[in-house]
Amino acid sequence: MKKRYINVPPYTTFREVRARSDSLSATQYKSLCIANKNLRRVSDFLDRGLERSDLGSEVGSESYVEASACSFMRTKALQPYSYLPETSGEALQPISPRNYVEFGLKEGDVLVCKDSNVGEAVILERDYPGTMLCGGIYRLPVTTHKHYLLAFMKSEIVRQQIDYLIPRGSTLRHGKTKFLECSIPMPNRDTQRSIQYVELLVQAIVRKEKEMRRKHREILRRIEKELRDHQGPKSFCYALPTFREVAELERLDSALFAEKFKQNEFLIHNYAFGTKTITELGFEISRGQNLQVSNIGTSIYSDEKREGFYTLVRPMNISEIGTVLQYEYLGNGNQLLCLRRGDIIFGAEGTFRSFVVIDEVENVITNIHGITLNQHSHSIEKGVFVKLLLDYYRSKQMVGAYAVGGNGGSLAIKYWDFLRFPNFPEEREREREITRLYHNAKAAYHPGPCGLNDFLSYDDGYNQEAGIYEIDRSMKYLQDLLEKAVDAIANDIPVSVRF
Repeated sequence: MKKRYINVPPYTTFREVRARSDSLSATQYKSLCIANKNLRRVSDFLDRGLERSDLGSEVGSESYVEASACSFMRTKALQPYSYLPETSGEALQPISPRNYVEFGLKEGDVLVCKDSNVGEAVILERDYPGTMLCGGIYRLPVTTHKHYLLAFMKSEIVRQQIDYLIPRGSTLRHGKTKFLECSIPMPNRDTQRSIQYVELLVQAIVRKEKEMRRKHREILRRIEKELRDHQGPKSFCYALPTFREVAELERLDSALFAEKFKQNEFLIHNYAFGTKTITELGFEISRGQNLQVSNIGTSIYSDEKREGFYTLVRPMNISEIGTVLQYEYLGNGNQLLCLRRGDIIFGAEGTFRSFVVIDEVENVITNIHGITLNQHSHSIEKGVFVKLLLDYYRSKQMVGAYAVGGNGGSLAIKYWDFLRFPNFPEEREREREITRLYHNAKAAYHPGPCGLNDFLSYDDGYNQEAGIYEIDRSMKYLQDLLEKAVDAIANDIPVSVRF
């Protein structure tokens, strides 16, 4: 449950209304309500005042192209679930070089939105050459305590302030520089140690996000290398579709006959060790649980885990790399369709993202927007491998081509026979090497004995050994510690420095 840091008065006075230019908007009368009165504004963290050169520029949709060395970072790159910018989909748009404005984005730069998702902030994990910011993003000139500032920018303390400082518009929210007025509490007890602890947690979370993305790219690279290194005797030669081919497919979607798609599909079908369908691999396909009241009756939803509740994983809450951004919990007295270890949740309607049930968690369900791939053998390794192949197909835009309409519609159950999965030979352990990058059961996270000076060294070592799944679990653990530290500072109580 989200903590409330905003005071909502039950009534106001005529004098207060006149003082606010006769405004009757309820948001104008809310105020920050925390025990700690040692406050600094966001602007107080900056090395200097914001200038026009800190703000991005607009280029117009006519500048958008399919591929270019120049990119345009849009506000949707800054999301609440990540400390790093999103670079997939439309978040990073290729643009014509003649419209590009050099911005010199460097590792460690802090970006913040002034429009749309106002106040949302991220930090750059690397240099971004050839990338410019859109007109809704500022680069903050901040060097001292930037990670402390970022911790609070990503917290409910600032997000709730944004909600009353900047009214919500009917279409797009515009904040100008109002986010600079948000108050950031500073610790009154053991000040330097508390600040260092908060900054260490943020740095560790950022490094984990960066390492998970690196491992995901490495997984896709290794799958492609295995396919290319072991092709059969045939050679690819593109030809326009014949009437017989169209008739056999019973599909007129042009994406299924495009040259690029055919090249990617040939790479799989021509794999020297053969391929199988999802059913030949031992999976049964079904839709997720229909959660409508008309189907299962009244349910109780919760953001916190509760005894006897189902753990709900919605496809919309699965990340690009196969982690769950947000779990939900559902209370219902009926026997719902649950998943077991090794089963896969696949977002069949547009997201095409997937997640494998790895832990022995009871009562895991998904909704009807998800396809469930239920294993007969309940092999975690097989489940992870199929999930990673689905990620690879998505990265090649193949799943969208197979889906309804051939342009990112729903990948209905009847279309799954189109997908072929390569048989990576077990004796060469190629499959096991790849799956370990996502899940390594041997990696155990025990940072407890660490102090402030050696924690990052231990954490980096763990990230190298662990898979994406384990790194994500340890990151969620650190995020919980950070939330508790931020809340302690806001309530003016000692910060418990522990790992």
